[in-house]
Amino acid sequence: PSQVVPGADPSARQLCFAWGPAEVLVCETLFGRRGGSPSRARVRCVAGSGDGGQSSSRVFVVRKDQDIYIQTLRKLFNESHGIFIGLQRSEEELAGKSRKAQLVQVSKNYRSVIRACMEDMHQAAISARDPALQSQYSTQVSILSAMELIWNLCEILFVEAAAAGPLLLRLLDWVRLHICDVDNMVREVLSSENPSKHELFWNVVDVFVLQGRMDEARHLLSKEASANPTSVNMYKILDDLMKKMPMPSLGNTQTLTEMELKWQHWHEECQRYLQDGTFASNSHMESICKILLGDEDAILEKKELMTTWYHFLVTRLLYSHPTVKPMELRFYAQSSMDLFLGGESSPEPLDTILMAAFEFEMHQVIKECSIALSNWWFVAHLTDLLDHCKLLQSHNLYFGSNMREFLLLEYASGLFSHHSLWQLGVDYFDHCPEYGRVYLELHIERIPLNTEQKALKVLRICEQRQMHEQVRSICKIMAMKALRNNRLGSALSWSIRAKDAAFATLISDRFLKDYCERGCFSDLDLIDNLGPSMLLSDRLTFLGKYREFHRLYGEKRFSEAARLLLMLMTAHIAPCSFWMTLLTDALPLLEQREVVFSAEQTYELMRCLEDLTAQKSDKQKFQGEDVETVKVEMLRLALARNLARVIVKEGTLEGS
Repeated sequence: PSQVVPGADPSARQLCFAWGPAEVLVCETLFGRRGGSPSRARVRCVAGSGDGGQSSSRVFVVRKDQDIYIQTLRKLFNESHGIFIGLQRSEEELAGKSRKAQLVQVSKNYRSVIRACMEDMHQAAISARDPALQSQYSTQVSILSAMELIWNLCEILFVEAAAAGPLLLRLLDWVRLHICDVDNMVREVLSSENPSKHELFWNVVDVFVLQGRMDEARHLLSKEASANPTSVNMYKILDDLMKKMPMPSLGNTQTLTEMELKWQHWHEECQRYLQDGTFASNSHMESICKILLGDEDAILEKKELMTTWYHFLVTRLLYSHPTVKPMELRFYAQSSMDLFLGGESSPEPLDTILMAAFEFEMHQVIKECSIALSNWWFVAHLTDLLDHCKLLQSHNLYFGSNMREFLLLEYASGLFSHHSLWQLGVDYFDHCPEYGRVYLELHIERIPLNTEQKALKVLRICEQRQMHEQVRSICKIMAMKALRNNRLGSALSWSIRAKDAAFATLISDRFLKDYCERGCFSDLDLIDNLGPSMLLSDRLTFLGKYREFHRLYGEKRFSEAARLLLMLMTAHIAPCSFWMTLLTDALPLLEQREVVFSAEQTYELMRCLEDLTAQKSDKQKFQGEDVETVKVEMLRLALARNLARVIVKEGTLEGS
């Protein structure tokens, strides 16, 4: 079907589009205006509605799975996720009746979530003041109701696979649960002063009979007998017929043959009373007797009370073929729909889906639901359940993945377009053995990392699944964001986590640059606790060791600080641009009262100073020449004085 984009006018402006993982961006163009050719087409987009003038165009976001943004459906997605995960982890070893009972319970759990969500949506529709919102909620209630109706039928026919006999009882429960318009009618009749005189009295009795609710029908008829003594005899006979009506049992208390014999005798008794004219004086009771005999014309007269062809089907089976076998349903279903609709109207999508179920065409049910329903939730979970029932094993799609995995991938992909539901999608991908990991890798890279908390959550998911490339990508993105915001500590932490040596070097340089400008380090806790991580890059190693030098100096451990400072220079770990800073840091140690540097160490410092000045003179003059010249002269003087002190001290020690 065509998708109308509100506000867009393709006749006035040509639209262009770009596909995304779960949505399409559509924008207006200025194509062909003022006699332009295709090669001169221009696109000028302004996010928002725009005024539609020549100077602006509008961009539209078209989502293919809008339901995930409806707040009241969050319960459906969240709670069904838990049921899905439980099913994947369930004991596959269970066999026979135990496994079937487990799968039936899982199906009921799914239905209970649908019903709870439907009730919440109904309450939201009642409390909504905005007519548009109220209409939206009401539409969702109808959709959820149809989903539960279809699921319940699939549970009876496919999951539970009810046999002849119990099958009819399950179908009766199905009709009673989903066609509940009678309840309001019953309350209205029973709350009246004289129920048997109420205008809807016989309608209620008829509905009870049509749904096989014999005890309730007999209870209402007893009120008619009390109020109308002339009909007592007819009532007693009809009551006795209804009481004696044979019904299939859920247990193994009787065989199908016994049931059919009992039903045949009872049917003949009903036929005899009708032919004898026992109920001729009361058209209502006579009509009920005809229904008990399975008279299709009599049942169809109550068409308005049944409202749907599948209600007519179940009533027809109840009174004409109570021991119907599953494979016979297709014939009765098709003829019932034809009789009920009578060519007056064509089947709705729901009718087509239910008919496919009665025909045991599971793949057709899934296909029609995929077309008719507005999201992938229903078909994904139903197909997964049917797959666990071993009913879809032979059906593979032409492009490699089976139907279960294909639908789960589509559903999970839709979840990933939501800002929080994406976390549920991860588990669905995990249980798609063929393509799940590939899809997860592609989608997880597109998650907007708005906060560090969210980034850590995504990172944990990737690390648990050994998705190393995605881990590095996320860490690099977060490191770059932190660097742009001048949060050097966070940027360094992320780059270390990404094991990105080049980026760690870049950030280390920024730390050193900040130190040169401000005279102190930021994020000391991080730098002090780099540990083995500092080996990621030479520059990071230098940063960690240089910070260690400052710590030793602050603790007045001058000899250790001096050795470390000299090692940083002689091992060529320090960048050449930082040598002047290191030599300047050596000045306070050279001027200490106690000699810190030995003669050999002093010679090394002198060599480093001369190498530095030689490099500078070869390449360029010192920036700020006067200041640099003063520093060099001070260093030379301090080194010369320290060397003199050392020679005197070492000579004195040798002489003694």
